[in-house]
Amino acid sequence: MEFWERSFKEKGEMWGGSPACSAQIAKDFFLAKSIKEILIPGFGYGRNGHVFLENGIGITGIELSKTAIELARKHFGAQTIIYHGSITDMPFDSKTYGGIFCYGLIHLLGADERAKFIHDCYAQLCDNGYMIFTTVSKQAAIYGQGTAIGPDRFELFGGVKIFFYDLQSIHAAFEKYGLIEIQEVEENYPFYLIICKKEKKQK
Repeated sequence: MEFWERSFKEKGEMWGGSPACSAQIAKDFFLAKSIKEILIPGFGYGRNGHVFLENGIGITGIELSKTAIELARKHFGAQTIIYHGSITDMPFDSKTYGGIFCYGLIHLLGADERAKFIHDCYAQLCDNGYMIFTTVSKQAAIYGQGTAIGPDRFELFGGVKIFFYDLQSIHAAFEKYGLIEIQEVEENYPFYLIICKKEKKQK
């Protein structure tokens, strides 16, 4: 068992220490593109962070939960920047990043928040940088359960509000932000992995 996985499990973090499949895919993608530093909105306690660090990719996190940040600090120390706050209040710094990786977060936001979040992430990309989002698909068995609160959005799991994406809604949301690829990936539910590129502006 890898050190990181053992360390997370010993401390009882709910998802364990193994990174999501999407994080592994993102890591390989960023390495292939020679990305040196990424931003991770929705950092949590960091289970998806170490796979990047272990491969020489610097990380900066954003996390709303103070408890999650405290847990992350036990693994990452003080040298890794983790901003405390909501992703709806981005940006937290003036830096631009070669990559952004956001796992399983965007579908928890309302329509206006989703639009602002995508825009804010794109604004923090370097020219020729890439942002990768993963989000739950309408193919998930939980789609349509709970109380409908909007088109393809349902309140379930004791109050959690989830928007379920399909290819049409992905294109509508991401096309103007350099959408280049959509993959299907199996996490705890069927997910989409969405990749966008910020093209360098022509002078």
